[in-house]
Amino acid sequence: MTQGFSRIGEANNKNYKKLKPSKLLILFSLLLLIAFQSSNAAFLKDKKDSFYFKNDKQEIETLVKKLYEWVETKNSNNDFNPLANKKGDKYIGLDLNSHKKRLEELKKTNFFSQQFLDNYNKIALRIDSNLKTKKIEWFEGELPPFGSDSNPWCNCQDNPENFWKTMTINHLKIENDKASFDWTWSWKGDFKYKVKTIKENGTWKIASLEGFDFNEFTKIY
Repeated sequence: MTQGFSRIGEANNKNYKKLKPSKLLILFSLLLLIAFQSSNAAFLKDKKDSFYFKNDKQEIETLVKKLYEWVETKNSNNDFNPLANKKGDKYIGLDLNSHKKRLEELKKTNFFSQQFLDNYNKIALRIDSNLKTKKIEWFEGELPPFGSDSNPWCNCQDNPENFWKTMTINHLKIENDKASFDWTWSWKGDFKYKVKTIKENGTWKIASLEGFDFNEFTKIY
């Protein structure tokens, strides 16, 4: 009987030795996971506590900087090109062929979400309709009767040189793969520009830009 208990004890001891490394490995993995989450999580305090991962913030900052480098160095600026009448003294709609090419240009950058592209297209179609139905009039040599006097990409008429290199993102809020924030540049003052982004297929993209707000851009005065 004593030998039987001894054999059972030896067997349990062997099983314990077999399990012990596995338990240590699981414990070590859990500690690594906690350490990773602690190092990558940053807390935002609003009406309720929420958190986001640092890599999300970094990806959004990179996206915005690359966007504005493109805007300033590679952008064709073919936003809402008009179509003139036979006399050439008045615009009677938008050049929709040019607009279609512009949409393709925006899409190829991979900066913009489908939400942004749909809104951009909606703005163009409304302007085209307003010109064709004469709800607005646009004469050659005059400022367009939509949008504002500023560049919609930044709501500005002037900007610092290479401002995308020094721009900063503020008031970042991320929730359910959607983010909102504003950015500013190196010039002193209260300048800020509102942006929303959305994560599509695991990649952050521009969802909306303040200068392309549909209601404001197409408002008839």
